[in-house]
Amino acid sequence: MGRGTINVENTVTYRLWSDPMLKQWAETRAPYNQSSQIERLIMTRAFPRLTRPLGDPQLTNAYLIGGGISSLAVAVHLIHDASVPPSQIHVLESGSGHSMPARGSPETGYILGAEQMLNSSCVCLYDLLSMVPSLIDPTLSLKQEIEDFNARPSRKTYANSRIVATGEGEPQILEAKDLGLRESDKLDIIKLLTTPEKKLNDSKVTDYFEEAFFRTNFWFMWATMYGFILGLPRISTLEGLHHTPFNHYESIILPIRTYLEDKGVDFQPDTEVFRLSFAEGSDIEVDEIHFTNNLVHGSHHVESPDVVFLDLDPTIVSNSFGNNRSSCLPSQSVHEEVKSPGNGWSLWSFLFFSSLLKTPQASQLGNPKNFSSRIQESCLLMFTVTLHNHDFFRLFEQWSSNSPGTGGLTTFRDSNWLLSIIIPNQPYFSKQPNNVDVFWGYALFPEKSGNIIQKPMVECTGQEILTELLGLLSFPKDNILVNAIVVPHLAPYATSPLLTRTHQDRPQVIPEASANLALLGQFVEIPEDAVFAMEYSVRVAQTAVFRMMGLQKKPKDIHKGGRDIMTLIKALKALLV
Repeated sequence: MGRGTINVENTVTYRLWSDPMLKQWAETRAPYNQSSQIERLIMTRAFPRLTRPLGDPQLTNAYLIGGGISSLAVAVHLIHDASVPPSQIHVLESGSGHSMPARGSPETGYILGAEQMLNSSCVCLYDLLSMVPSLIDPTLSLKQEIEDFNARPSRKTYANSRIVATGEGEPQILEAKDLGLRESDKLDIIKLLTTPEKKLNDSKVTDYFEEAFFRTNFWFMWATMYGFILGLPRISTLEGLHHTPFNHYESIILPIRTYLEDKGVDFQPDTEVFRLSFAEGSDIEVDEIHFTNNLVHGSHHVESPDVVFLDLDPTIVSNSFGNNRSSCLPSQSVHEEVKSPGNGWSLWSFLFFSSLLKTPQASQLGNPKNFSSRIQESCLLMFTVTLHNHDFFRLFEQWSSNSPGTGGLTTFRDSNWLLSIIIPNQPYFSKQPNNVDVFWGYALFPEKSGNIIQKPMVECTGQEILTELLGLLSFPKDNILVNAIVVPHLAPYATSPLLTRTHQDRPQVIPEASANLALLGQFVEIPEDAVFAMEYSVRVAQTAVFRMMGLQKKPKDIHKGGRDIMTLIKALKALLV
């Protein structure tokens, strides 16, 4: 499908075709009407090393398994940096292609995935966005569009309600700059920041701090923003965040995909890859990709110059949704769904165990079980609220003194669910009507009973979740509830990349002894970088392309906050005041 022709001298081609044995061999492996494919097979048999060196873009077909941001980034860099013809880039994705993490309508309710915080440390992401035109103004790159959007003074973030206490009376906005740390806590943080990563092997945050630390303002802010050390100096205000004009799907994912489609990249939707076959030998070399498309089995044969990029990012597996009147509890066991063919966990597990039988390099392929078997630790419950009047936004702005899009994150410290909400700039969807507002939130402890709704959040309907939130804010309920559509969204593996691990649990981007396989996503290892951000996925993609295609290029340096003296000084200043 979409395989490119081979540019060879006519005399060489003629001599190859004049060999009847070679011609007969090729015709048994390709349809008679695909002369270029037959020619390519002959070239492979005759000169497998000389004519098909790894990284030759004109002879390379790239198979990208998965349609997420990592695969999209790989496709862009294969075109821009490796000069691979777009028609020779094949994206095998299990969904419909435009099954978006941000979707919905005013009538049924919008749905958002976990929108991530962007800032100046996203150097790889912004490199990628500089190559892709905006859908709003094609004369601008996506990077320029985001820069222009954030240049407006009204877009600057300064959180006035970062931490909220909700006792018996009215909710109280706390002075978040008061981190609440004892001297011993500060010393423990400094010790942790200066500990080499290798010494943190499989350790938990509870191993480094006393119980009192986990009741401080600092902990509630740190735990809910995944901000890491770069965000420490502005942890209470979230200054320096970058916003996109709309949600991340419409402002980042959709423009990249549209750009690639216009270039001629071969997207193959509804294609579930369930198995990879490996060549015999000590190397890790994929020779067949097995898939189903609309229940029909098929396979792609991977030839000597071809490359395979496999996205090991199954965090969306087993996601389930509710509505105003139903909870988001899944209809089947999450563990059973994980075993089904075609999802990320089962493919990663198959990759590991099948390689175990064939190559001594299997230990280089990571350990998916470490991340897939701990749902109680990795579960996140999100919810998107679609409002058909402006009452909630008006009340929230009066209470917080933040207009939509300027407050960043608000965390309810005393919430049993540990609720946080984000009030973004409006409209957050490109076709969102003027009379509709949208915001979203999430909870880190959805298995606990609420403060007001006395049952676990995972068992709550959308209306019950909004009732709990309105109670924490002491906002009037009736007029808001009757005009709201709430979609709960349970993501059992959302934070699985953040689980404790050993150094063997995450594979390298290109495993040792890999001949043609690169691994993508949040579960591969990039030393000294922090997972969970879109930046991480793009850095992995760039690393995979540059190394696999033999380019004399590498991604921009990671912002090494824990080793950068100025960042450490700012962090220590924030801690010690």
